[in-house]
Amino acid sequence: MSTTQSERLRELLEPLVSSQGLDLEEVEVDSVGRKRVLRVVVDSDTGADLDQIADVSRALSAKLDETDAMGEGEYTLEVGTPGAERELKEHRHYVRATDRLVKFQLSDDTELTARILTVDDLGVDVEVPGVKGRKPTAKRLAFEDITKARVQVEFNRKNKSDDQDVQDEQEALEENAEEA
Repeated sequence: MSTTQSERLRELLEPLVSSQGLDLEEVEVDSVGRKRVLRVVVDSDTGADLDQIADVSRALSAKLDETDAMGEGEYTLEVGTPGAERELKEHRHYVRATDRLVKFQLSDDTELTARILTVDDLGVDVEVPGVKGRKPTAKRLAFEDITKARVQVEFNRKNKSDDQDVQDEQEALEENAEEA
């Protein structure tokens, strides 16, 4: 039997979140002055859009109103997604972070920043960016060797689809030049 309020709330809310096609990532209750804040973090393999967040928020609010899970006092319900620099804790988090740059803290007290290429049950294959003109290198990290991992925000990286668009445009220009 669960003992903490967060664990009881997770047991209550997880089936409802799952029924909306989302994963319940976090449940946290904080006190802010006299008020309490219930923060619920949800996600899915394809992400969660604003409509999904609003739907799950209404469903959670209704469920909480019909139970005494939050007690008698006032509280604010906040429902959101993990954010850009999310910490990777579960296998599904690593899968969702495929092709993203991640900062790893390893069990040998070293750090490594690399892009996740593939994920399997035992670990991740990553690409370590090249430094000063050197080519990137591939590396394998076992989950047991990773103590912490956090997605890094990239402001200047082109998406693969952007590269494909550029390639398509170049091919179209070449075809047009040949026809002229």
